Amino acid sequence: MQTSHIDNRLIQILAQHQPAALAAGSFLPQQGLSGQTLIVGEGHAKAVARAEPHLSMPWVSRRREYAILKQLQGQGLGPTPVVWASPWLVVEHLPGNALSAAETGEHIAEVADLLARLHHQPLCGQRISMTDLLAQYWQRCQTHSPQWLRRWRRLQRQGEPKPLRLALLHMDVHGGNVIATAQGLRLIDWEYAGDGDIALELAAASLMTPLRPAQQQRLIERYAQCCALSPERLARQVQRWKPWLRLLMACWYQLRAEQTQDAELQALAARAWLSRSD
Repeated sequence: MQTSHIDNRLIQILAQHQPAALAAGSFLPQQGLSGQTLIVGEGHAKAVARAEPHLSMPWVSRRREYAILKQLQGQGLGPTPVVWASPWLVVEHLPGNALSAAETGEHIAEVADLLARLHHQPLCGQRISMTDLLAQYWQRCQTHSPQWLRRWRRLQRQGEPKPLRLALLHMDVHGGNVIATAQGLRLIDWEYAGDGDIALELAAASLMTPLRPAQQQRLIERYAQCCALSPERLARQVQRWKPWLRLLMACWYQLRAEQTQDAELQALAARAWLSRSD
């Protein structure tokens, strides 16, 4: 991408905070549905620039993403933040390879260790409410199927599961966001992070990767071992969260499909509404 096509605000931010990356004059757009992301620079002088999404999504906030990465700096969990200057978040580029869904499943014990370390960090002070998130999706989407309404009412009657243990969550753990570096696995794309139940994180990772039943069991057992928890109790709590996650994923596809009119997203939304909800 030519420099002349880049937001002048980003050029100014990079000139002040990452001049070596800017000097290379290389801006490589990255695939992603939540917002514009660019890899800036070449070789060792690389940074990642992430803009606030053009199309608003519930909960996504680059300001909160920056604050969380700043809190986690030096813990070996994610990229080092450089600067937040609206609408751009700039972080250091993590050298390594993103795992595929299959590779994430193969490294599930290491993923469990990584999540256990994350969940022992201090809370960020911003609680994830699945009830509020689903209500926001309902308000923003134009299409409301009877199936959606039935699922939503059922969950409202049940209420959110009482947290097993509150922790800082990443909430977007899947192949592509897990990076294999020379120092071990790291996580990128922290835009959905916040405080919540540890079992919610495990349920999300299980569904979004997605993991096979044996891999899900291994994730729960390894995590329970790391955190001195009963694997049976943890597994039951993960199951309680799955209907909430399945509905959230369907809502996410629905809203993105309506915003972008993308055929692939429309197909994913249609498939998500047909999937089991329990």
